[in-house]
Amino acid sequence: MPGTNLTREEAQQRAKLLTVDSYEIDLDLSGAVEGGTYRSVTTVRFDAAETGVGSFIDLVAPAVQEVVLNGDSLDPAEVFKDSRIALAGILEGRNVLRVVADCAYTNTGEGLHRFVDPVDQQAYLYTQFEVPDARRVFASFEQPDLKATFQFTVKAPSGWTVISNSPTPEPKDDVWEFEPTPRISTYITALILGPYHSVHSVYEKDGQSVPLGIYCRPSLAQFLDSDAIFEVTRQGFEWFQEKFDYAYPFKKYDQLFVPEFNAGAMENAGAVTIRDQYVFRSKVTDAAYEVRAETILHELAHMWFGDLVTMEWWNDLWLNESFATYTSIACQAYAPDSRWPHSWTTFANSMKTWAYRQDQLPSTHPIMAQINDLDDVLVNFDGITYAKGASVLKQLVAYVGQDEFFRGVQAYFKAHAYGNTQLSDLLGALEETSGRDLGTWSQKWLQTAGINILRPQIETDGHGIITSFAIRQEAPALPAGAKGEPTLRPHRIAVGLYDLDDDSGKLVRGERIELDVDGELTDVPQLVGKPRAAVILLNDDDLSYAKVRLDEQSLAFVTEHLGDFEASLPRALCWASAWDMTRDAELATRDYLSLVLSGIGKESDIGVVQSLHRQVLTAVELYADPNAREALLTRWTDATLAHLRSSAAGGDHQLAWARAFASTARTPEQLDLLEGLLDGRESIEGLAVDTELRWSFVQRLASVGRFDDAEITSEYERDKTAAGERHAASARAARPTDEAKAEAWASVVESDKLPNALQEAVIGGFVQFGQRELLAPYTDKYFEAVKGVWDSRSHEMAQQIAVGLYPSVQISADTLAKTDEWLASAEPSAALRRLISESRSGVERALKAQAADTAASAATPTGE
Repeated sequence: MPGTNLTREEAQQRAKLLTVDSYEIDLDLSGAVEGGTYRSVTTVRFDAAETGVGSFIDLVAPAVQEVVLNGDSLDPAEVFKDSRIALAGILEGRNVLRVVADCAYTNTGEGLHRFVDPVDQQAYLYTQFEVPDARRVFASFEQPDLKATFQFTVKAPSGWTVISNSPTPEPKDDVWEFEPTPRISTYITALILGPYHSVHSVYEKDGQSVPLGIYCRPSLAQFLDSDAIFEVTRQGFEWFQEKFDYAYPFKKYDQLFVPEFNAGAMENAGAVTIRDQYVFRSKVTDAAYEVRAETILHELAHMWFGDLVTMEWWNDLWLNESFATYTSIACQAYAPDSRWPHSWTTFANSMKTWAYRQDQLPSTHPIMAQINDLDDVLVNFDGITYAKGASVLKQLVAYVGQDEFFRGVQAYFKAHAYGNTQLSDLLGALEETSGRDLGTWSQKWLQTAGINILRPQIETDGHGIITSFAIRQEAPALPAGAKGEPTLRPHRIAVGLYDLDDDSGKLVRGERIELDVDGELTDVPQLVGKPRAAVILLNDDDLSYAKVRLDEQSLAFVTEHLGDFEASLPRALCWASAWDMTRDAELATRDYLSLVLSGIGKESDIGVVQSLHRQVLTAVELYADPNAREALLTRWTDATLAHLRSSAAGGDHQLAWARAFASTARTPEQLDLLEGLLDGRESIEGLAVDTELRWSFVQRLASVGRFDDAEITSEYERDKTAAGERHAASARAARPTDEAKAEAWASVVESDKLPNALQEAVIGGFVQFGQRELLAPYTDKYFEAVKGVWDSRSHEMAQQIAVGLYPSVQISADTLAKTDEWLASAEPSAALRRLISESRSGVERALKAQAADTAASAATPTGE
């Protein structure tokens, strides 16, 4: 399959033929201020296993000027086609290839991204190469198992700083010549350049000294809390080096907060790029700092798992990401003096919720996915790859033991440093250290799709003594369209028994049993003869990956006392179970709202509170009986305002409730309050209406028609920054008028001029829950346009549109029918078909949940 796609078969053939030694890359970026194109000169040295055979090197560029192989010039017009340079039948044992090309700056977050800061009008650049975008900057054999050394030489505008994987040299005449890197993959090479602000420190221990740097744009420097970032970074260095028993493998460690970044961060070796929204311009809750810390630790873990030792092919992407996710959260939970020892609560509340959702989509797939080509992997950065994979690693650690797990990891790093591996290499090391046969475990957990449900089966006598206790495991049918068969799996779980403590009024765990669950029914004789507890919680401590259901008696007690658990993790597990039941139409939306309102006031974990805010709004807007929606929204909005007024002044909960109220304020009096808080006529003790909170208010007022362009422009004049530009664009797109929607649609779909971050902001403003009728005509427009967009835009830009503009708020059989008609007739690529099918699944799920809520309406009036 020629072109920008690359099949696994092609990659395997190329890897058998070629051994790559080194790249020398010379880039003339002196014209970066103006943009356009730049000169890229690549010299790559490589060996071929056979002589007189052919291969190809990858390059995405507007033009190629020269191709010279072993001293012979090749005609670019003949050899450069479909983003490849053909090296047909002319390779020698040792080869030197020189390619001179005109490459292009981008505004899509792929390749070499160029951004102009509206504050200082300076340009800031950075590369983003995962999965296959190093070829947008230099000619490369673009696959992870063809590692090499990379030596960058960069001519930059005068006064700029240039950062790469190797330590930053002193420039000579604005030319920066970096020393060669160790052997690494193309996708983790990096360049970041511009007039960046920086702060420097060092990590030192036992004779080891690693220079540390933090970078951001000068317009964000006043907000850069570098001490806190360095603190988390040092915590990671300490914990990872001890657990991995392998010193940090690169010469320095820079973290660069860059603009318009599509992901959370990227693990470029020694030069991690992070979205600069993590430089907080306004007050945020501790949950935001925890998420940022997890991101920092995630990327640092990649320096070993992913950068030092790299997957052979993208089917092991899950292992790369899951390992970094698991170890980053374990570091937060277990490292001495960690600020977030409750991180497994956050994991259960957010990551696993994401995984459970993804695993119930028609696109669900085994953790170890079959990646046939690059198109497959580009849509596989999903909840299975990250969250389910990390959940299963947590289960594996419980299964083999944490000490045994890390001893296996240590052996793995020592055996494969600077090389490439497959899953079997890691499992072999873990089998060696744990003595466990992981063949069956691997087959059932990593090579099958779907999720299990665990239910308790409890019998008691007349005195409340347990006479029989078993755990029933179910393997529900996979979603329609998903490949594979339902599978019962081995689980390592704990069972917790909780009772209400008379003195504290808290639900406290009195007993915990840990055991292996396998097959359809597992007896638990350890609990026979014990008094039945008020709440019996399966998968306590969240060791395994499974949907858990409470028995009838426990569910009734939890409904009244969910907020009374002494510990945060069992609360999070019960909240997650209730949310999952709502999504599965087992719990009516109105009952879920009642449960949240009864317990959220006692919830101390701010991350859980903020998740509940999002989930309630989603449930009421999408899963509620449409005839009851307004009454439920009123009930919820009234509660958000009451909690806002009663929360501790200046605290995290007050800020979280302010944002929740701003997202749903609806009555004239409530909207008057938002306006009053903006202009200072109203105040709430302790609530700082700072820049970001102001924009939350402005966007709500715009979406209900209170604010128009003049008010939005006035707010932008207060915050004439890149973030302000995004917020203003979102607010304009949110206005409830035909003209505003047409303008937003045209800027995204009919034009390709918007940069990635502004396009995302416009899409976010365009789709509003309360504007279903106004947005209805765009359902047909979407299906008319989406294939053309997909075929003509870059992957990141096309995916934003395909997912973000799908008519997800039009919950109707008509939306399903139009989607099915399009899927049957449009002949989309496999990647686009997957994204549309996932979106369709959301509408189908919402229809089922609405039916469940409608059925419950007679029994539970909305006002109660």
